[in-house]
Amino acid sequence: MSVAHTIVTILGALMVGFSAYSVFAEAEYVVGPLAEYGVPRAWWTWLGAAKAAGALGLLVGLAVPALGYAAAVGIILYFLGAVVTVARARAYAHIPFPLIYMAPAAASLILGLAA
Repeated sequence: MSVAHTIVTILGALMVGFSAYSVFAEAEYVVGPLAEYGVPRAWWTWLGAAKAAGALGLLVGLAVPALGYAAAVGIILYFLGAVVTVARARAYAHIPFPLIYMAPAAASLILGLAA
């Protein structure tokens, strides 16, 4: 495991963890767009839980690489789904936001597999 992999993984876990916290705290900058995109309110807790599990999985993956890889893939799929949701809502200016959260997870996966 490289230093770069460790740093990127921790950064990704912090970012996704913050995103999960923002959903749980119902921060307006997160839940406002969710409502705008048509995501049902009943899903918000589950979406936050998925993000929290992904963040925890990235951190656990530093000790158990297979779990980190699975968490990274899950986070990547989650945020690709977010891109599709944003695109379907025709909020094209918002597409970069899920990509920003997805990038460290993708980098962590790539760096982990390259080691």
